[in-house]
Amino acid sequence: MSVNLAGKFGTGLTPQAFMDGMNKNKEKFADWHARFTWENQDDLAFFQSLRNRDDLRCLIVAADWCGDVVRNVPVVFKVLAETGMPVEVLIMEQNTGVIDQFLTMGGRAIPKVIFTDTGGVVLGDWGPRPEHVQKAMIRFKTENPDNKAPDYQDKLRATYDEMRRLYGEGTAYQTVIVKELRKLLAKV
Repeated sequence: MSVNLAGKFGTGLTPQAFMDGMNKNKEKFADWHARFTWENQDDLAFFQSLRNRDDLRCLIVAADWCGDVVRNVPVVFKVLAETGMPVEVLIMEQNTGVIDQFLTMGGRAIPKVIFTDTGGVVLGDWGPRPEHVQKAMIRFKTENPDNKAPDYQDKLRATYDEMRRLYGEGTAYQTVIVKELRKLLAKV
């Protein structure tokens, strides 16, 4: 059975309303948003070409407390602004039924960027983080299946440190997100 999210259209926040309503990490989010630049004009042209399509919608499951949301959603907002497609943010705690249909390795990992057609049929999704950063979490979860193990939390902290290193200090990771979104949207 395919997932249909038409019932969620019109229930989310606009990107601006999400940013304005942030209670946590607002400054960090705004900083990443302001630092975004198009590294490749061909990528910009691709996303602008989607303005010719009126059949795409985007729902983003997010929350302001999440570090991956703070890093990744500003990029998604900037990229999708060029497409003209309707974008809504669904706050995870208010939309557990949605995120539970898009679990990552059995967990509610956000952000989850979901592309649908106008009828709500899911065409593809991205998230919670760039593939090269996600690989660290996949490795951790594979090697540490017992979350009750005495060293689990230490290993998890080490994995978070590795993920921060993989994101890097600058904005290079943003270009990776652009490429991954382009690859996904080129298929729909």
